[in-house]
Amino acid sequence: MAAQLWKMPPLVKIYEALGAIGDSRVHLADPSYATVISSSGDKTYTVELDSAARQISSNDNASYWQGYLGYPAIAVLLLHGLYSPRPETLTALAGVPWKELNTRFRNDYARTLDDVLARAVAHGADPAEIRAEAAAILEALRAYGARRGKRLRPPSPSRPI
Repeated sequence: MAAQLWKMPPLVKIYEALGAIGDSRVHLADPSYATVISSSGDKTYTVELDSAARQISSNDNASYWQGYLGYPAIAVLLLHGLYSPRPETLTALAGVPWKELNTRFRNDYARTLDDVLARAVAHGADPAEIRAEAAAILEALRAYGARRGKRLRPPSPSRPI
């Protein structure tokens, strides 16, 4: 029986994936295993990839609870060559406190994205180019047809010792 396809994520998750790459929070251990540190630094997500089967597992909350491919898996797919983002886009989306913004705006992703793009403009980025690139990545993700791997339970936040 073939593995089920992942649901497509909200567009903001593409931006979050680009931010994770821009922040160097994605660590490819080998072709089939990676870790991604959350924007707040209190969680480390695990991503497992079987490129031949286009099967991916991720233990971020969106992947586990919502059933769509979360930003850690998207970031790993990008680094594995799904799409090569422009360095300017990665720089423009680096340093964004995603968790803080999503909490402040009560997961109203449109408001989060407005804030993120305003920050990018303040640093000289062109929001139209960033939007176009995010849309292209979403289309590449749709065309790829990622399949669900095993279900991995999300991590708990790290606690100071």
